[in-house]
Amino acid sequence: MLVLTRKADQEIVIADNIRVRVLEVRGRQVRLGIVAPKEISVHRAEVQAAVGWELVTSFCETPEQDGQDCPYCI
Repeated sequence: MLVLTRKADQEIVIADNIRVRVLEVRGRQVRLGIVAPKEISVHRAEVQAAVGWELVTSFCETPEQDGQDCPYCI
């Protein structure tokens, strides 16, 4: 595992097309902003573990959702 230290408003880049930015650090919580291509699913790990990856991705890919406003997505 690669471990990086970042401050608010700093980014990491994964490959050429995924960016993770630290938006805010408040106490023990960190808010992250993630920019990735639409075909890359981004979800919180606890959601994936609780309901299963297939269910999460199938919900996000329904025509009504189209990956937008999904309550399980970041």
